[in-house]
Amino acid sequence: MSDLTKYMNDPDIVNEPMPLREVHAIRLMLHDETKHMSPEEHAVFVNAEAQAIIDKYGLKVKRSEPPLRRKPV
Repeated sequence: MSDLTKYMNDPDIVNEPMPLREVHAIRLMLHDETKHMSPEEHAVFVNAEAQAIIDKYGLKVKRSEPPLRRKPV
C-alpha cells in the first residue's frame, strides 16, 4: 500500500477528528489502488487481502456454500 501520510493530509479530510481521518485516508488509499481494476481483478484483490489477514491471525473461517442455480422457467 502507498504511504498513508499522503492521504492523511488530503484537504477534504484534514479537519476531521483523527480516528475518522484515518478511516477516510485508508478508504482513499484503497480506492486509488483499485480504481482501474475490472470487477474480476477487484474480487481477486479483495480475496487475497482477506486471505492474508486470515493467515496472519490464524482465523478459522467457515466457507459458505456456492449459491444454488435456479432452473430456467
